[in-house]
Amino acid sequence: QLQLAESGGGSGQPGGSLRLSCAASGVTLDYYAIGWFRQAPGKEREGILCISHNGDITTYSDSVKGRFTISRDNAKNTVYLQMNSLKPEDTAVYHCGSPLGIWQAVCPGSSPKVRERFGSWGQGTQVTVSS
Repeated sequence: QLQLAESGGGSGQPGGSLRLSCAASGVTLDYYAIGWFRQAPGKEREGILCISHNGDITTYSDSVKGRFTISRDNAKNTVYLQMNSLKPEDTAVYHCGSPLGIWQAVCPGSSPKVRERFGSWGQGTQVTVSS
Protein backbone atom coordinates (compact mmCIF):
# COMPACT_ATOMS: atom_id res chain seq x y z
CA GLN A 1 0.00 0.00 0.00
CA LEU A 2 1.29 3.43 -0.96
CA GLN A 3 2.44 5.61 1.92
CA LEU A 4 3.73 9.12 1.45
CA ALA A 5 5.84 11.32 3.72
CA GLU A 6 6.61 14.98 3.14
CA SER A 7 9.73 16.76 4.32
CA GLY A 8 11.73 19.89 3.67
CA GLY A 9 9.41 22.50 5.08
CA GLY A 10 10.54 25.32 7.30
CA SER A 11 10.84 29.07 7.35
CA GLY A 12 11.76 31.13 4.34
CA GLN A 13 11.99 34.78 3.47
CA PRO A 14 10.02 36.48 0.73
CA GLY A 15 11.86 35.93 -2.51
CA GLY A 16 13.62 32.88 -1.14
CA SER A 17 13.45 29.21 -2.08
CA LEU A 18 12.59 25.90 -0.48
CA ARG A 19 12.46 22.37 -1.83
CA LEU A 20 9.95 19.91 -0.48
CA SER A 21 10.22 16.15 -0.85
CA CYS A 22 7.48 13.55 -0.99
CA ALA A 23 8.95 10.13 -0.31
CA ALA A 24 6.96 7.01 -1.12
CA SER A 25 7.14 3.68 0.63
CA GLY A 26 5.27 0.43 0.33
CA VAL A 27 5.22 0.44 -3.47
CA THR A 28 7.34 1.66 -6.35
CA LEU A 29 6.41 5.16 -7.41
CA ASP A 30 6.87 4.44 -11.13
CA TYR A 31 3.18 3.77 -11.70
CA TYR A 32 1.72 6.61 -9.64
CA ALA A 33 0.90 10.22 -10.25
CA ILE A 34 1.67 12.49 -7.30
CA GLY A 35 0.09 15.83 -6.54
CA TRP A 36 1.16 18.61 -4.21
CA PHE A 37 -1.47 20.47 -2.24
CA ARG A 38 -1.41 23.07 0.49
CA GLN A 39 -3.72 24.17 3.25
CA ALA A 40 -3.53 27.53 4.95
CA PRO A 41 -5.26 28.12 8.29
CA GLY A 42 -8.99 28.48 7.85
CA LYS A 43 -8.87 27.59 4.17
CA GLU A 44 -9.60 24.51 2.13
CA ARG A 45 -6.82 22.30 0.81
CA GLU A 46 -5.70 23.75 -2.52
CA GLY A 47 -4.15 21.87 -5.42
CA ILE A 48 -0.80 23.17 -6.68
CA LEU A 49 0.87 20.84 -9.17
CA CYS A 50 0.66 17.20 -10.17
CA ILE A 51 3.09 14.97 -12.06
CA SER A 52 1.90 11.87 -13.86
CA HIS A 53 3.83 8.60 -14.02
CA ASN A 54 5.37 9.64 -17.36
CA GLY A 55 6.37 13.12 -16.22
CA ASP A 56 3.42 15.06 -17.63
CA ILE A 57 2.61 18.00 -15.39
CA THR A 58 -0.79 19.42 -14.54
CA THR A 59 -1.09 22.81 -12.88
CA TYR A 60 -3.89 23.33 -10.39
CA SER A 61 -3.03 26.82 -9.13
CA ASP A 62 -2.28 29.88 -11.24
CA SER A 63 -0.65 31.52 -8.22
CA VAL A 64 2.43 29.29 -8.48
CA LYS A 65 3.02 29.52 -12.23
CA GLY A 66 6.58 30.55 -12.97
CA ARG A 67 7.60 30.06 -9.33
CA PHE A 68 7.00 26.43 -8.35
CA THR A 69 8.07 23.34 -10.25
CA ILE A 70 7.41 19.65 -9.68
CA SER A 71 9.73 16.80 -10.57
CA ARG A 72 10.19 13.15 -9.80
CA ASP A 73 13.09 10.77 -9.25
CA ASN A 74 11.70 7.28 -9.52
CA ALA A 75 15.05 5.77 -8.55
CA LYS A 76 14.67 7.51 -5.20
CA ASN A 77 10.92 6.93 -5.04
CA THR A 78 10.53 10.65 -4.44
CA VAL A 79 8.67 13.61 -5.91
CA TYR A 80 9.92 17.14 -5.33
CA LEU A 81 8.31 20.57 -5.17
CA GLN A 82 10.80 23.35 -5.85
CA MET A 83 9.45 26.63 -4.57
CA ASN A 84 11.12 29.84 -5.73
CA SER A 85 10.25 33.51 -5.29
CA LEU A 86 8.37 32.68 -2.11
CA LYS A 87 5.60 34.97 -0.95
CA PRO A 88 3.96 35.30 2.49
CA GLU A 89 0.76 33.90 0.98
CA ASP A 90 2.61 30.64 0.30
CA THR A 91 2.52 29.98 4.05
CA ALA A 92 0.63 26.73 4.58
CA VAL A 93 0.94 23.07 5.42
CA TYR A 94 2.01 21.27 2.25
CA HIS A 95 0.76 17.76 1.52
CA CYS A 96 1.38 15.25 -1.23
CA GLY A 97 -1.15 12.68 -2.36
CA SER A 98 -1.92 10.22 -5.11
CA PRO A 99 -5.03 9.97 -7.29
CA LEU A 100 -7.69 7.56 -6.09
CA GLY A 101 -9.13 4.70 -8.08
CA ILE A 102 -7.79 2.94 -11.13
CA TRP A 103 -6.27 6.06 -12.72
CA GLN A 104 -3.49 6.32 -10.21
CA ALA A 105 -0.86 6.92 -12.88
CA VAL A 106 -2.46 10.02 -14.37
CA CYS A 107 -3.11 13.43 -12.87
CA PRO A 108 -6.77 14.42 -12.76
CA GLY A 109 -7.69 17.54 -14.67
CA SER A 110 -7.93 20.80 -12.82
CA SER A 111 -11.22 21.46 -11.02
CA PRO A 112 -12.32 23.30 -7.86
CA LYS A 113 -12.72 19.99 -6.00
CA VAL A 114 -9.68 18.19 -7.38
CA ARG A 115 -8.48 17.41 -3.86
CA GLU A 116 -11.39 14.97 -3.53
CA ARG A 117 -9.80 12.84 -6.21
CA PHE A 118 -6.65 12.29 -4.20
CA GLY A 119 -5.79 10.12 -1.23
CA SER A 120 -2.86 8.45 0.50
CA TRP A 121 -2.04 11.82 2.03
CA GLY A 122 1.17 12.34 3.92
CA GLN A 123 1.21 14.07 7.29
CA GLY A 124 2.22 17.38 5.75
CA THR A 125 5.11 19.76 6.21
CA GLN A 126 4.78 23.35 7.39
CA VAL A 127 6.09 26.19 5.22
CA THR A 128 6.19 29.67 6.70
CA VAL A 129 7.23 32.67 4.64
CA SER A 130 7.88 35.88 6.47
CA SER A 131 10.45 38.61 6.77
